[in-house]
Amino acid sequence: MRRGASFCLLFSLSFALLGFVQAKPNYKEALAKSILFFQGQRSGRLPRSQQLAWRSDSGLSDGLFAHVDLTGGYYDAGDNVKFNFPMAFTTTMLSWSTLEYGKRLGPELPNARAAIRWATDYLLKCATATPGKLYVGVGDPNVDHKCWERPEDMDTVRTVFSVSARNPGSDVAGETAAALAAASMVFRKVDRKYSALLLRTARKVFQFAMQYQGAYSDSLGSAVCPFYCSYSGYKDELLWGAAWLFRATNEMSYYKILKSLGADDQPDLFSWDNKYAGAHVLLSRRALLHNDKNFEQFEGEAENFMCRILPNSPYKTTQYTQGGLMYKLPESNLQYVTSITFLLTTYAKYMKATRHTFNCGNLLVTPNSLLYVAKRQVDYILGENPIRMSYMVGFGPNFPKRIHHRGSSLPSLASHPQAIGCDSGFEPFFHSANPNPNILTGAIVGGPNQNDGYPDERSDYSHSEPATYINAAMVGPLAYFAATLN
Repeated sequence: MRRGASFCLLFSLSFALLGFVQAKPNYKEALAKSILFFQGQRSGRLPRSQQLAWRSDSGLSDGLFAHVDLTGGYYDAGDNVKFNFPMAFTTTMLSWSTLEYGKRLGPELPNARAAIRWATDYLLKCATATPGKLYVGVGDPNVDHKCWERPEDMDTVRTVFSVSARNPGSDVAGETAAALAAASMVFRKVDRKYSALLLRTARKVFQFAMQYQGAYSDSLGSAVCPFYCSYSGYKDELLWGAAWLFRATNEMSYYKILKSLGADDQPDLFSWDNKYAGAHVLLSRRALLHNDKNFEQFEGEAENFMCRILPNSPYKTTQYTQGGLMYKLPESNLQYVTSITFLLTTYAKYMKATRHTFNCGNLLVTPNSLLYVAKRQVDYILGENPIRMSYMVGFGPNFPKRIHHRGSSLPSLASHPQAIGCDSGFEPFFHSANPNPNILTGAIVGGPNQNDGYPDERSDYSHSEPATYINAAMVGPLAYFAATLN
């Protein structure tokens, strides 16, 4: 028996002995809900097609202080701030999911496109509203985080933040360029004019990122730190942005930028902050599917990353809980789980298409080796875990009821038309032990602790808060397993 096969057998036997094996989840249902979630995060004027009816219009004056229209986009998590850095990453991941798994999305493809467009319409405004500026956020997080109020009731100052030649932000600009370039391919066949606008804007934003280099954390300080500091620097976003523009255009100028950036870090995670592993997998596609020798370096880097993740690899740097969940960091661990799972599934897809295998030391890695670990993570999130908790809200019989989310935890306008001020939401709503009145269907929360425990407490934001970037990375794996196993 090959090592890859023996690994799968031993891994599955260990979970069978622990008693966690059950009927496979309904991946199609989970896929639909994972995309529906984004409707609950919408800012701006909501369309008639809005399904999560407990949400209403919000942030309609965003940009007013800068005399520009910055309405729309998404609130990043359980707060009422629009942080463009994680929002752009969310958009890139939704677009990548749609590009890689479009046929597998089935009836959810139009909904995925709608989720992407809600973000790109906003990002286009941010990139084109004022020459020489890229708007990168709306709402002062330090003020907002002291309030517990519905987005529909916001009475905090909606401060606008931007980067420019004098105050650069290569990280947020590089990610915005990646998002617009990736989305341009999503719309290429269904809306050519919009696709062209996205790509044209992506080029300009990336040129700005390259020409005026610097970290947006240094330019904006407490407006983005410690919330979404660029801890990994901005070189990974330049690599990521160039990779997406190369895929969108096939122009050698972007390939030259990729090569000029030099040796990369070799991380063992992938997130809104650190894009190296994602760029390596994206670029490895050229080596595997097109047999392009110029990209073999990225293939090697992608496989080094996989060797750091696989549970029985001699080069493993990734912890797993007793119940089988990848465990990277204590705060919002599932963001790393979903992002890494996306890379496992996608690289396995490339490997399957070319009958490719590789080795981690003496361990033979097959596509099924990666897919087994990916499926295990997806199944864990959907309820196949020691406490039988689905970490997707509204999926399965047992899911988080007290998530750290303002709109979900406060009564809707329909049931409570009176405004709820900044301080008024804490009592009786935030500190209540009651379940949230509004179900944020499809939201994936930060997840369990390293002991597979989950207290389901609203105040425990590191475990109970959902975020757009957690969900965005889950769409691809769910589409893959929905088409393959359901």
